[in-house]
Amino acid sequence: MVILKNFEEFIYCIFRAVSGFLFMQHGIQKLFGGLGGKQVELFSLLGAAGVIEFTCGILILVGLFSGLAAFIASGQMAVAYFMVHLPKGFWPILNHGELAALYAFVFLYIASRGDGKYSLKRLAQKS
Repeated sequence: MVILKNFEEFIYCIFRAVSGFLFMQHGIQKLFGGLGGKQVELFSLLGAAGVIEFTCGILILVGLFSGLAAFIASGQMAVAYFMVHLPKGFWPILNHGELAALYAFVFLYIASRGDGKYSLKRLAQKS
């Protein structure tokens, strides 16, 4: 029994938007030093991560090219996990990589679903 089946598209829209919004904030920290972060050099590995997080986060949030943006974000999170967290140990809870691992799979799911019914892309197509 699926309790919220009638709200599936709306819930996916909220899921996609919140995921993009949260991811975008990591980019704000790196690119602008906002939200308690420290600004990094733009032309560095962390700077590239910030550009991906900010840009893909916005695209996923509004539902525009979400599939491609989420695929790129998923890859970035997988790379982050293997480069930064895995060398500190196997278990994500101990190597502090659970957020990177979760984001990787959240964005992989969004990449498989795309923009969805409620998105900026769908809105633009109607006008």
